[in-house]
Amino acid sequence: MSQKDKRILQEWLNNSHGFFYTINRTLHKGSTKYQDIELVDTDEMGNVLLLDNITQVGERVDWQYHEPMVHMPMLAHPNPKTVLVIGGGDGGILREVLRYESVKHIDFVELDEEVVSFSRKYLQSVNGGAFENPKVHARFEDGRGFVERTDTVYDVVIMDMTDPFGPSKMLYTREFYTHVRNRLDPNTGIFTMHSESPVTRPVAFQCVRRTLGAVFPVVRTTYTFIQMYATFWSITLASNGPDIQDLDPATVDSRIRARGISDLKIITGDTWQAMQVEYPYIAEITHRDVPIITDAAPDFPDHFSQ
Repeated sequence: MSQKDKRILQEWLNNSHGFFYTINRTLHKGSTKYQDIELVDTDEMGNVLLLDNITQVGERVDWQYHEPMVHMPMLAHPNPKTVLVIGGGDGGILREVLRYESVKHIDFVELDEEVVSFSRKYLQSVNGGAFENPKVHARFEDGRGFVERTDTVYDVVIMDMTDPFGPSKMLYTREFYTHVRNRLDPNTGIFTMHSESPVTRPVAFQCVRRTLGAVFPVVRTTYTFIQMYATFWSITLASNGPDIQDLDPATVDSRIRARGISDLKIITGDTWQAMQVEYPYIAEITHRDVPIITDAAPDFPDHFSQ
């Protein structure tokens, strides 16, 4: 197939900037109660999952996102046993969490059951069959409702949600983060989420950080480039006490070995520290006065439509 015959997917990252890539063909396509779903074949990233025509995960590069989202909190925790995963219907987060033998129980909460069914059938290259593991207990419901209702105490909570609009936006508020904090082990629990791009959505990035800071005493952000999102990205960890800055490179490397984790493509003792370093322009963003996102005012100031 020649380049001129390929479909071009264009995706906006804000109101004035975006990216594109070419698609060879659609492999599978459908609609769920909540969104359109499509699996496409690309030269750049292999098979790619699209929801409402927005890139979710590319099978060749998913590690750029899933690895830091999972291994930063899991290595920072002294002995993670109970984990809550909110969102992440492709199963990549679950795949990485299950690499830790210490984990005994995972609650997996996803609003759209059909995305999981689709991923289970067509995206095993990403999830590695994680949905079938007996440690994984799936709940197909609103993540916020589950967090408000459960009485389970978690060592690690990982939120892998779509960007903060539509059904997801109520999981980015101060009140929701307070519910998450109440479900974490008060001494060692860690909450992790993506926190937008300081390059393409600096206001949203700082809103997430400031809102987390209104709830948690320790908030640390890490930075990495993620090809499937075509920008410099951020992942933020929050807790009542554990601090990723307290782990030196030797301790990180030692924990990786002791926990039997191998073949990581991003996380080492050295990169653990490097990913926490803020460029001066990002430090300036973190001092901006932006609103705390609340239930009463859940819309981000820089919200835009695709």
